[in-house]
Amino acid sequence: MTMRNQPTARQMRLGSELRKLREAAGLPAKEVAGLLGSSSAHMSQIEAGTSAISEERLRRLAAHCACADEELIEALVAMATERSRGWWDDYRGVLPQVHMDVAEAEHHATSVREVVIPYVPGLLQTPDYARAVFSYMRPELPESELAPRVEHRMRRRSIIEGEAPTPYETIVHEFALRVRVADRRTSLAQLRWILDQIERGHTTVRVIPTDQDGFAGAGISMMYLGGPVPELDTGLRDGPTGVTFIGADAQLKQLRMLLNRVQEATLDPTASRDFIHRLSKEL
Repeated sequence: MTMRNQPTARQMRLGSELRKLREAAGLPAKEVAGLLGSSSAHMSQIEAGTSAISEERLRRLAAHCACADEELIEALVAMATERSRGWWDDYRGVLPQVHMDVAEAEHHATSVREVVIPYVPGLLQTPDYARAVFSYMRPELPESELAPRVEHRMRRRSIIEGEAPTPYETIVHEFALRVRVADRRTSLAQLRWILDQIERGHTTVRVIPTDQDGFAGAGISMMYLGGPVPELDTGLRDGPTGVTFIGADAQLKQLRMLLNRVQEATLDPTASRDFIHRLSKEL
């Protein structure tokens, strides 16, 4: 079977989940490889996401590892057997791999919770706002790289704009709503767009006001994506070295606790909507 030179985050997550099954059963890779009629090297490649696994072998692996969680097994089979291209594949070779990984993770999520402090969250950005943010990068991006980044960001919004939108809840700081990344017109259009999404009923926005006491999370940017089963929830942390994908149980628990703690500093959804409405009137 052909080796993947650059496995996606989703492919690597599948491999790590299969490794979890094997390790939970206390089986060495060599033994499981033998049970599957494979080699230790191939088993390592599967667990690293650099080689695919068939549905038959995946089910045999789950049986050998005494996994009785049928919902988890079916979810893993779905990950292993999906072959259709997503819209994000149009950007391979155009944008860095992480852009595709984030879009793919959002596409498969059953729910999305997010905290973004410095900017309006990407899923809620207008084209002009996104262009202003990307244009601020140094060295300055040429139009040939700027345009696909803006286009990609707009296409990500499909998860909250389609006929069956994914439940989306985001926390945004008052600072991000007030700062003019471009001009007054862009800021006003951005605030109105957020209000429109709130009115549609599938998006919940919570605002952290600048006068909130006891909030020390100004450097936090993270996303929590619900999986088809809780074991396949995914976390994303945005840091100085880029986006980190999180799938370990302990780290996901920590991420949920941090999300809940940040939420304690927010206005409730109704007060947040009214707050954004007042800001739009002030511009």
